[in-house]
Amino acid sequence: MELFSFISIYLLVFLFKMSTALDTITPSQSMSDGKTLISQDGSFELGFFSAGISKNRYLGIWYKNIPVRTIVWVANRSSPINDSSGLLMIEISGNLLVLSGNKTVVWSSESSKEAQSPILQLLDSGNLVLRDEKESDPGIYLWQSFDYPSDTLLPGMKLGVNLKTGLDRRLTSWKSWDDPSPGDLFWKIQIHNNPESTMWKGSRIFFRTGPWNGITFSGTPQLKPNPIFYFNFVHNEDEVYYTFGLKKKSIISRLVMNQTNNRRDRYTWDEAAQSWSLYTYLPIDYCDTYGLCGAYGNCIISESPVCQCLEGFKPKLPEKWNSGNWSQGCVRNKPLNCQSGDGFIKFRGLKLPDTTYSWVSESMNIKDCRVKCLQNCSCTAYTNLDIRSGGSGCALWFNNLVDIRENPYGGQDLYVRVSASELDVKDETGNKIVIIIIAAIAVASGILIVSYCFCKSRRKFTENHRQNDENNENQNQEMELPIFDIATIAKATDDFSMKNKLGEGGFGPVYKGTLVDGQEIAVKRLSKSSGQGLNEFRNEVILFSKLQHRNLVKLLGCCIQGEERMLIYEYMPNKSLDFFIFGMGPSKPNQTRGELLDWSKRFNIICGIARGLLYLHQDSRLRVIHRDLKASNVLIDNEMNPKISDFGMARTFGGDQTEGSTNKVVGTYGYMAPEYATDGLFSVKSDVFSFGILMLEIISGKRSKGFYHPNQSRSLIGHAWSFWKEGKLSELIDPFIGESCNISEVSRCVHISLLCVQQHPVDRPSMASIVLMLNSENTFPQPKQPGFVKDKGLDMADSSSSKLGSSSVTVNEITFSLLEAR
Repeated sequence: MELFSFISIYLLVFLFKMSTALDTITPSQSMSDGKTLISQDGSFELGFFSAGISKNRYLGIWYKNIPVRTIVWVANRSSPINDSSGLLMIEISGNLLVLSGNKTVVWSSESSKEAQSPILQLLDSGNLVLRDEKESDPGIYLWQSFDYPSDTLLPGMKLGVNLKTGLDRRLTSWKSWDDPSPGDLFWKIQIHNNPESTMWKGSRIFFRTGPWNGITFSGTPQLKPNPIFYFNFVHNEDEVYYTFGLKKKSIISRLVMNQTNNRRDRYTWDEAAQSWSLYTYLPIDYCDTYGLCGAYGNCIISESPVCQCLEGFKPKLPEKWNSGNWSQGCVRNKPLNCQSGDGFIKFRGLKLPDTTYSWVSESMNIKDCRVKCLQNCSCTAYTNLDIRSGGSGCALWFNNLVDIRENPYGGQDLYVRVSASELDVKDETGNKIVIIIIAAIAVASGILIVSYCFCKSRRKFTENHRQNDENNENQNQEMELPIFDIATIAKATDDFSMKNKLGEGGFGPVYKGTLVDGQEIAVKRLSKSSGQGLNEFRNEVILFSKLQHRNLVKLLGCCIQGEERMLIYEYMPNKSLDFFIFGMGPSKPNQTRGELLDWSKRFNIICGIARGLLYLHQDSRLRVIHRDLKASNVLIDNEMNPKISDFGMARTFGGDQTEGSTNKVVGTYGYMAPEYATDGLFSVKSDVFSFGILMLEIISGKRSKGFYHPNQSRSLIGHAWSFWKEGKLSELIDPFIGESCNISEVSRCVHISLLCVQQHPVDRPSMASIVLMLNSENTFPQPKQPGFVKDKGLDMADSSSSKLGSSSVTVNEITFSLLEAR
């Protein structure tokens, strides 16, 4: 009898346990608090839990066979249930829901795909998946928890970004040990041309691993072959991510964000001690503090102080540096001289600098990489992209080198640009004799060569002078415009007096002048040091001679005489649009920008620019793509009408041609369409993108920060998108507009601008559609999230591999060349 009672009790307990554990969940089932879902091999368990002493209930996943309950994923992190009434269920459409006792939805998977027969399973990997049971491929999921990590990275999970969908998989710490709501510590992959792994504290980056070098991250020497786990970093046109796997099934290991210590810890399970053992952690020491030593500062943990300037550099502010404030970093001992020639100092075993302003090519070798860097005056350093098999690929930097440290256990070689004179000093002692011998030989050879060349050049001088005169005459005939002689222009501008200088751009200085008949003119004079040249000059003249529209600046003529190249325009007393929206512009005493440029004037300017672009794209004799539309290239006449100017970068198309490509990207970052900036593809939709940016600047009164200000929390596009989605347009509008604001027109313009800055050209409207929309109250298509709104940062677009040659771009109105990969 006693044996029977014992067996009966055992069976009841067994049946109770069976009733609380599920293998799958379907729409006809639900899982209440107290029941669990278990993976097939019994490694993981899904259920409702409370953390620490808190009574709040959460749906989560934990290791089933580990006595120390360790939560690896939480669903309703920000929406706890305050009692044991929680319920997990699947909608018929295939959406996963967590409900509280009053049937309020506290969390949803927000699955976008519908299923005929949805089923929920917990895989042996710890991945909670929602799939269609009728789907022939069981690996196709409607939704999976691995795409939405909490604070833990498990083997097989991806940390990174899907570049096709924009899905950003990142780890975010718990707020405290008994509160799983998101803390302010998170780990993500930063998307640049050369991506890297970063940790953030709120809006501030405080640690980065350095870029991937084919073997590891250059700043994480502890991430190396080991008996516990293997790892990989994937960067292709579809996605960028880090992942790891375990070498033995018996090993249990996880990565977790630790809010208490502001660290990312790796733990392994110690079966003998029945506890978690700390295997590695990041950051590891003081030198891992992001940007601790400022620009060109090298952090050496064994030195005192830890911050040292790189060789060839000195503290920017010596007093602060010596007092332990290294934030201002270092500057070169001798300035660079790109024209005379610079060189490089090789530094070994470094954590590579922040890659925000970097460029990469997989096909170059290190010698080609050096040449490319020297060809670009903005290039500050270079190295191999991949250090395997002796090194391959090329990585270049285009700004101050920040967050460098000496890596005693690995690191990478870095070639830092310095003045050639700095190298002369460096090599003076060891190479003095060699230099004297070479110099003597060079002098002797030089005397012979110079004598020969002098005689030869004398013979050619007369011939070249005659050919130049013929070329000038041929150019004048081709350009079909009135030709001004240089004496006339010199007299009109008072010999190019500084008092008549209006400003200076990439082409050269611009002067105000007055002709003999009293007509005021603006003279744009090609500078010998300009990045633009004869081709851009000829391009602008030939185009303007064939274009006439009230919203295009009128070209009156040109001057070609000897080496002088000048363009003569109608004079615009109100200068350019940027004077009004970003500065004060011409004004009367006590007159505000709002009075100068109220909303009605701004809207009129937007419409005028749109009509000008429509003429270029569709109604002119040529199909013209401007390629450098920005506020400084829109001039304002006496009646505050806009006129598009500066056609030096423009390209013309045939009647049936709609797009083209180039190996030389020209224009201004912040206005460039992503497909043009990264791949050199341009079309009329490239101008549409620039027009969208210009609209946002006119509305907000703020400059577009663009690609080169990733440290800002959001770009101008990001601000506009956020305010538009949240219905907070008033926070976007320039306060100078004041009471003149027509909220309906502003809302319409913001809507149109977001359509213009869509990531893909096909999603952007044509200028013909934009002109109609600006004057219409009809319903417009809804914009998708723009490509530059991915947690700025960068506002970078998709991190696709680039295939370009050198490019002329402008950042903050300063033109320079930026290399693009082939």
